[in-house]
Amino acid sequence: MNNTGSYSQFRAMKSITKASLTALFRNPSAVVFNILFPLIFIIVFGFISGGSFRIDVALDPASDLNNPLMTALSSVPSLKIEKDISIDKINSGLSKGTIDGLLKLTRNPQGDPEFIAELTTSSASRERGAILKMILNDMILKQNADTSGSARQAYGLRESVVQGRKYNMIDFILPGQLGFSLLSAGVFGTAFIFLILRQTLVIKRFFATPVSKMTIIIGECISRLTFSMMSSVIIILIGTLFFGFTLVNGFTTFLNMMILSAVALVVFLGFGFVVSGIAKSESTVPPIANLITLPQFLLAGTFFPVSNFPEWLQPVSKILPLTYLNEALRRISFEGASMIDVLPETGILLGWGVVLYIIAAKVFRWE
Repeated sequence: MNNTGSYSQFRAMKSITKASLTALFRNPSAVVFNILFPLIFIIVFGFISGGSFRIDVALDPASDLNNPLMTALSSVPSLKIEKDISIDKINSGLSKGTIDGLLKLTRNPQGDPEFIAELTTSSASRERGAILKMILNDMILKQNADTSGSARQAYGLRESVVQGRKYNMIDFILPGQLGFSLLSAGVFGTAFIFLILRQTLVIKRFFATPVSKMTIIIGECISRLTFSMMSSVIIILIGTLFFGFTLVNGFTTFLNMMILSAVALVVFLGFGFVVSGIAKSESTVPPIANLITLPQFLLAGTFFPVSNFPEWLQPVSKILPLTYLNEALRRISFEGASMIDVLPETGILLGWGVVLYIIAAKVFRWE
């Protein structure tokens, strides 16, 4: 019975994988958290795509900041003015629609008007660019009216438009929902299944067979990887076919997203192993798991860019592993980045994985 030489660990792993995968498909919570829950958000945000009113304005580094127009623009709540962005990043943001406009405010050498406001908008963000133009025109009219007694106008406006690819809300939301789906699969699915296997003495019975511990873990991981990859394919296909989600390089982009998703899931399984080792019963799994998933769901850029959060909160967001997965998925899908291009984000994810599996090894219990 204990002679492992003639026992096929590979066949045992296939059997465990098949049984675990069947259990996942029969588990309503797994289907809800991994497929239905993300799809509901994708559908909702897909139908209201473009509804965000915040306008991102980059300020040219050569701009003159010491004038009333700049002060007036800074007081508009719907405008987010970024002052410390390089020209290369500004041009890239305009072409992708992640920056709605570039404003350059300089003193006019000819003297009339005294200042020239040069506004560059993008066809990738046409609606918000038009709103920005109206706001700027209104501000200039008010400033010129205040100096109507002067011999010369205070401000003049020059406009230009650059061509770019439109950045829809779905291009931001879908990668975030995909990331959260992977996190939920890694945490909730793994924590519950290993706790139940331990409580029902299934794992203890495995010890009476030649099945190795590593075979059990690999089998369970493969089943979760298969299930999550299937749900990821469904999420991406629905987003692409029905809501115009951007896969900039087609199948290559899709393949890179799937590779990154597989890496992330392996990392997130570490959270599940930690939870299953800490939890004493099924009732204690959800509170512990929610402590891990909820902050990341809210703070990791799932619904809103991390830059939208208060400055004191942004360092917290930048610690969370889901933040880096979301950023990498968005870079791959919309910017056409390869796995090599997102190595910094992937490296941070893998670093989290090392820490998690070290902790899991300390707290994990087989019986």
